[in-house]
Amino acid sequence: MKAVRLYDAGDLRVEEVEALPHPPAGYVTIDVRAAGICGSDLHNFRTGQWISRRPSVAGHEFCGRVSAVGDEVAGLTVGDLVAVDSRFYCGRCEACRSGHSNICENLGFVGEICDGGFAEQAQLPARLVLKHEPSLNPTVAAMAEPLAVALHAVRRLNVPKGDAVILIGCGTIGGLCGLLLSHLHDGKLLFADRNANRAELVARICGGSRVTLDKTAVRDALSGTRLRYAVDATGNTTAIEQGLDLLDGGGALALVGISHGRLNLDPNILVEREIALIGCHAYEAELPDAIDLLPRLQLALLEFGEVLASLDEIPDAYRRLIEGRSDKLKTVIRIAD
Repeated sequence: MKAVRLYDAGDLRVEEVEALPHPPAGYVTIDVRAAGICGSDLHNFRTGQWISRRPSVAGHEFCGRVSAVGDEVAGLTVGDLVAVDSRFYCGRCEACRSGHSNICENLGFVGEICDGGFAEQAQLPARLVLKHEPSLNPTVAAMAEPLAVALHAVRRLNVPKGDAVILIGCGTIGGLCGLLLSHLHDGKLLFADRNANRAELVARICGGSRVTLDKTAVRDALSGTRLRYAVDATGNTTAIEQGLDLLDGGGALALVGISHGRLNLDPNILVEREIALIGCHAYEAELPDAIDLLPRLQLALLEFGEVLASLDEIPDAYRRLIEGRSDKLKTVIRIAD
């Protein structure tokens, strides 16, 4: 079968690999229908930071059809349409036992600790496989995992009714946070991104306004009302510092981007203005809720995404995305029906 495998930083290959055997006990085989490229895939390609197996089939955002079921699997049968949980958690450590599997002490991710979805087939523990509404477009079903990440961040931020929120970074997670807030929250939404076209797209779909990270621009957009809540989906330390500077007291900034570098931060800013920094890592129990929301969000999600027709296009897509040559929020590869 065809697969896209990461050998080392900068070394991604499309190649033929052996077909998967019948799944072992507790596992299922999935014929992959669609898979999305995540910012963490690009980060791993650029830096090799999370490479633990060489080579490994990349990709952790995907959906498909169950084509084989191992022994001791309940609740899944051949033909089921499914989305995938990307978190390869142990289920035994103190974090897992307390319900926080997203910070499992032994946490790995599909596409790193085990082969992922940039292939014609994938094989995973049944506990990481969830059925979805059969009418969903596969491009949309492949977005279940990043939508769960965004839902976790939105819930962690816990914005009070009526409060405005600024979304810093209009890539996949920032845009999905905005989309969720547009459906689940009633306050004004502001969007900031260096790519003005992408920010305009997200603001239009979510019913918000594009702004720059400037106090005057933000106050004008809010007609002078207070801004207490923000989501940073860039990981850029300068953007985080600018976001903090924009916030009035008594609010919070949710950090959901992968960062490079360190903050130059006076903690008295947080103390005196009572601003909370909230770390958001993956998701806890949000994936089933995210899957349930997909039909409601389907039209917007289709507008967010660009669709590639083949696994062969992935290496070029990596380069294009790293260079910032895309105004869309999500690149999805259609692999099979």
